[in-house]
Amino acid sequence: MGSRGRPRGDRHGYEDGGADPEPEPEPDGAAEPPEPGGRAERRRLARRVRRRRRTRRVGELPLLVVVALCIALILKTFLVQAFFIPSGSMEQTIRIGDRVLVDKLTPWFGSEVERGDVVVFKDPGGWLSADNVQTTEDPVGIKQIKQTLTFIGLLPSANEQDLIKRVIGVGGDSVKCCDARGRVSVNGSPLDEPYVNPGNVPSEIRFEVQVPAGRIFVMGDHRANSADSRYHLDEAFHGTIDEKDVVGEAVVIAWPFGHWHRLEQPATFRMVPDRARGGRRAPRGRRGGSSFA
Repeated sequence: MGSRGRPRGDRHGYEDGGADPEPEPEPDGAAEPPEPGGRAERRRLARRVRRRRRTRRVGELPLLVVVALCIALILKTFLVQAFFIPSGSMEQTIRIGDRVLVDKLTPWFGSEVERGDVVVFKDPGGWLSADNVQTTEDPVGIKQIKQTLTFIGLLPSANEQDLIKRVIGVGGDSVKCCDARGRVSVNGSPLDEPYVNPGNVPSEIRFEVQVPAGRIFVMGDHRANSADSRYHLDEAFHGTIDEKDVVGEAVVIAWPFGHWHRLEQPATFRMVPDRARGGRRAPRGRRGGSSFA
């Protein structure tokens, strides 16, 4: 018949310059080429990736520890710090062994000490030895761990020379005891003091003090067991404390949990009339410190 009816092209039946013909299928049973990187290779790669991840995590751990320590130190220095109570001078409000959190931040924004605040302050000299402070010695090992945690602010210290008392009068106030009913009065206003330890009278010591500007008059809630401003009336400034020695305001009892509560200003102090404070008060000083009476 010749080539009549066939498209022009080579003898295999496709035109010059046309597409290549489809490859003929391989016969059944022909083996496929092996996949590059078989199962064993994939397992080796997975193990290698896991090792790299573990190594990276281990390498990041020291950095995370350093960052955590820096944050703890910043909190301890400028914001809030835990303090340990070694004496009963503030019972029953704060008991021996309690841990309180002290606000060290708000004074940086101009907050001043107010009547009724419970404050932590540096020992003006000889006050701490007059209070009945209880101390215990930890065994070797535990002591070093506690010292490390105390340094970074995760535990309160039991060795610093600080005290804790309640502010009764501020600069310019007249504090007096006692009226006809045995009460302490501030600027002529008698105080109703439900926080005083049961069985104690407001004060067994009679006194009348004009608080100098920039200073505070403090008393412990356990009036029969607190060597506070009343016991230093014959000293300079009549037993008052320089506001620059105030570390911060105790705001909450954090431990033990069964004794947790906020330390708020008693309502009786809101009834006290103000008096001139003799000019602008000096800013508070700042320091680290932890245990107090």
